[in-house]
Amino acid sequence: MSTKTTFKRIALVAVAALGLGVLSVAPSSASVGAFSVTATNGTATTAVSDSTTAAVLAVNFLTLGATDSATVSFALKSKPTGSTAPTQLVYLVSDTATSTGLPTFETGTAAEIANPSNFGALNTVLAGVNIDDAHGLNIKAPTSSGKYTNTQLKVFFADTTTVTLKEGTYVYSAIVATDIAGVRTTNVTDISIVVSAVANQSKTASAVTSTAVMSKGSTWSATTTDSAVATVATADGTDRAIIKINLKNAAGGYAEESLTATITGPGLIGKVSGTYGKSITYQALATDGEITLAVRADGSAGNATISLSSTSVTFPAKTVTFFAKAAKTITPTVTLPVIAVGDNDGVVYATAVDANGANWGGAAYIVSSDTAVAGSATPVACSYNSAKSRHECPVKGIAAGTASLKVIDASTVALATATSAAVSVKVSAGVPTSVKLAFDKATYAPFEKATISVIPLDEAGNVLPAKSLSNLFATGGITSNIGFSANSETLTAVAIDTDGETNSYDYTVYMPAASGDVTISATGGTSLAAAGRVKVTATASVVNSSVDAATDAANEATDAANAATDAALAAADAADAATAAAQDASDAVAALSATVAKLVASLKAQITSLTNLVIKIQKKVKA
Repeated sequence: MSTKTTFKRIALVAVAALGLGVLSVAPSSASVGAFSVTATNGTATTAVSDSTTAAVLAVNFLTLGATDSATVSFALKSKPTGSTAPTQLVYLVSDTATSTGLPTFETGTAAEIANPSNFGALNTVLAGVNIDDAHGLNIKAPTSSGKYTNTQLKVFFADTTTVTLKEGTYVYSAIVATDIAGVRTTNVTDISIVVSAVANQSKTASAVTSTAVMSKGSTWSATTTDSAVATVATADGTDRAIIKINLKNAAGGYAEESLTATITGPGLIGKVSGTYGKSITYQALATDGEITLAVRADGSAGNATISLSSTSVTFPAKTVTFFAKAAKTITPTVTLPVIAVGDNDGVVYATAVDANGANWGGAAYIVSSDTAVAGSATPVACSYNSAKSRHECPVKGIAAGTASLKVIDASTVALATATSAAVSVKVSAGVPTSVKLAFDKATYAPFEKATISVIPLDEAGNVLPAKSLSNLFATGGITSNIGFSANSETLTAVAIDTDGETNSYDYTVYMPAASGDVTISATGGTSLAAAGRVKVTATASVVNSSVDAATDAANEATDAANAATDAALAAADAADAATAAAQDASDAVAALSATVAKLVASLKAQITSLTNLVIKIQKKVKA
């Protein structure tokens, strides 16, 4: 090497050193070629490390030749307890500045970096490197010498989906080596990726996301809601109910809290295959936040209440009914009064209690005394609906007629200790012949909810069992003379599927506001016999009590006013008649007075004549 070349290189190093003096970056070390490494730690606010929360490693050096470069590799130094750190880091070039020209980047093993191929350029996402092996990144200088290279690498986890990130700091040692003018310089700088507390790692349970679900039986039956449990009180060590508790934090992650379970009343509770008692406490749940409990009978009958609570959550109480081995009374209810020929489920519901009055959920059976019509003389098993505390019994229809049925608490009549009263079920073998419309009431208030029932009938006018009729009505379905109020169901359907319990299809409507009769009508369709394809109607009245009372009162007031007017007119007529009568009387008195005056005058004249005559007679007698 010539003396001129040597001086030139020394001058370049001096210029670079002076230039670094005005930079704001504080190097962790410096040596040949103004080499420096600066680390800025990253922060992840969730259990995800990406380019927005990455740590930044700045590698700065001055190239003195076309072959100068810097290699970067990482080694895991420390991690939070309980965490599995990712096996790869990702490099992303965030900013690269050079005096002239751009560097290039290569990745590979240490041996490959010595003779690499061009991997990528500025702003290229670089492949992840295995941090536990001798893998790394090579930053190659521009092709000409005398270039200042400032490369900033964003460093973050390549994959967090297969690892468990815990709150805390992950520290890596960044190993940066430069080869400048044949001089190798190595710098080791720690860089950190900090994972802050994340919601789904909280140990505190939330009442919103935590669940406690009970299912009947000795094994867990996946369910989203509780099953009501009624079971025999025999203390035989069998698990009668399973309760699965999942404690979760507000973000849905698993919580870790102690759990206390207490059973009040008959029964025992414990962890499956563990110790059973009246109250148990588990000081710490497994890391998955789940625990499975079981309930057993202790020989006593009655209702048990199960309380479940963790440190932060109190669950709604569970109930289990323990019943005696045998029933005391069985009460049947016919739910399908008319059934079809063939199999029919849930025809009779039966509720039973034991000697303690507790609901009895043992095995119940139904028998028939009219086997030619329906059912069987051999008891047929009913199914127990624990949610509704009832036995639901099937009945097979054999032929048209009426059958008498009973429910018993054993598989044979001879073994039964409780037998229900007899109930009747009708078997229909008829075909749809006509249809009936009916309101559920005769009168309604304005806007009152009403039920309109559509009831298909057979040729004898009997109600039919559940039917699916594609054209029960002619086009238009049911019409009304007055429109129903808002939220009423549409009545225009022609296809009707009747319900087995009611043997009808029911519409819900809301009556009109105005008082008066509401008449609905429909014409039978082709699903009926020809004779039934006629118009049918039903009528109900809307009565507005307050308005009608006011109207009646107004009418009564009007009638009273009219009566008063009539009375006044009659009084006036009477007064006129009295005046006329008085006038007539006055005239009569005047006429009578004149007559009397004349008679008195005539009488006076006669008296005067008579007096004169007497005087004459006296005079003659004296003479």
